[in-house]
Amino acid sequence: MKKWFCLMLSALTALSLGGCGGQESPSGTSLTPVTLNEVAHSIFYAPQYVAIENGYFKDEGIDLTLVTGFGADKTATAVISGEADIGFMGSESSIYIYNQNPDDYLVNFAQLTQRAGNFLVSRTPIDNFQWEDLKGAYVYGGRAGGMPEMVFEFILKKNGIDPAADLTIDQSIDFGSTAAAFTGNGSPADYTVEFEPAATALEQEGKGYVVASLGEASGYVPYTAYSTKQSYLAAHPDLLQAFTNALQKGMDYVQTHTPEEIAKVIQPQFAETDLDTITAIVTRYYEQDTWKSDLIFEQSSFDLLQNILKEAGELPAWTPYEDLVTTTFAAEASESAH
Repeated sequence: MKKWFCLMLSALTALSLGGCGGQESPSGTSLTPVTLNEVAHSIFYAPQYVAIENGYFKDEGIDLTLVTGFGADKTATAVISGEADIGFMGSESSIYIYNQNPDDYLVNFAQLTQRAGNFLVSRTPIDNFQWEDLKGAYVYGGRAGGMPEMVFEFILKKNGIDPAADLTIDQSIDFGSTAAAFTGNGSPADYTVEFEPAATALEQEGKGYVVASLGEASGYVPYTAYSTKQSYLAAHPDLLQAFTNALQKGMDYVQTHTPEEIAKVIQPQFAETDLDTITAIVTRYYEQDTWKSDLIFEQSSFDLLQNILKEAGELPAWTPYEDLVTTTFAAEASESAH
């Protein structure tokens, strides 16, 4: 199994859960601090940023601290160690951890995205790209066992391409560094798999061209979800309900507003990106039906995730849905909102 599992498991005893001492808002309302570690900071997660910028977490009594982990392995480690209360990442991490039999594994309680959020970027423009064009190519991919890479390989296999034999996938570059590597001198890559805003930035710089959406090519997959340790869930059910309520309000906003309106709300989260670019990226995600209308992580989605892991040779053992997913908070949030 992956080396980082050992780091996470040893971290179980290194730190205790963060405390929940309250602060006060300008109105005098007591707020409870919650640290959320996200796998990446991307417009892909627009509903979350809407919830932050529109004050939905504060409305629910939460003083949210957002930290970017830059990889599901790092995000999972932060939650396991107690550096973060909640992790936002691909749920494959919870499966890996569970099968290592830790004393306090992760439970998924809300699913945000239902499509992959990354794009295939070519070094040269390609009209009418076909997945067969990747045969013989050199591609910067993702970490072995991570959702970006597994979904990429899932798509290749759907199109009759052997990920191991028909092309070269470089998995040695850290998450978040592939775009820089792609534009570096001497890069051998013909393609790179990128999240936004990196994919659009490469286009704007004239150094890459988006030729395919992995979200459209793979279909509906449970790409990212929120999870926390069993102990945190047992100790703070009301807080997790409030957190999920805030997220649901963000989900409702993106379902009922235009990409232009969504972009304006989340712009402060992406100060280095101009509004027109944010709008274009939001539109791209909006049109491929990226975000669920609710946060309920269905068993069919969890089973699909395990099948993707199995095809990638990364599933340690079939894992019970009931152990790793709770829909209580998401169902209550959806019912209250609607």
